[in-house]
Amino acid sequence: MTITINPSVNRTTPTGKKAGSWLVLLLAGVFEIGYALSVAGSKGFTVLGWSVSAFIFFLLTLFCLSVALKSIDVGIGYAVWAGIGAVGAALLAPIFFDEVLTPIRALWLAVIIGGVIWLKLTDSAKLQRIPTETPVPEPTR
Repeated sequence: MTITINPSVNRTTPTGKKAGSWLVLLLAGVFEIGYALSVAGSKGFTVLGWSVSAFIFFLLTLFCLSVALKSIDVGIGYAVWAGIGAVGAALLAPIFFDEVLTPIRALWLAVIIGGVIWLKLTDSAKLQRIPTETPVPEPTR
């Protein structure tokens, strides 16, 4: 009797489902931007409208993130989600809150964007080596 171990259990997700998960993760990132901006606008949760907005965006972003992480590795998914939120909030904060986006900040935001893109590419099935099933020898008696 031969027992086989399939180390690629998490990699058997159909391509369509994986693409859908990436779209949900992108949506979670957009909600994260809304959450970050709402928290800033709430001024320590003292402004009711911004506080309610923050609460709603918080629930939406966590829900979408949890759905996306059903088929995306948590390390990659979380990094992409946080990167989208950080870059989006940094780019939109000057519009909403008169913050300054300096060239050095823009450079480091570009580095984050590059990292997020690279993480997405590494999750691509074409770049992954999916190991074949490895037979495990029978125990000797």
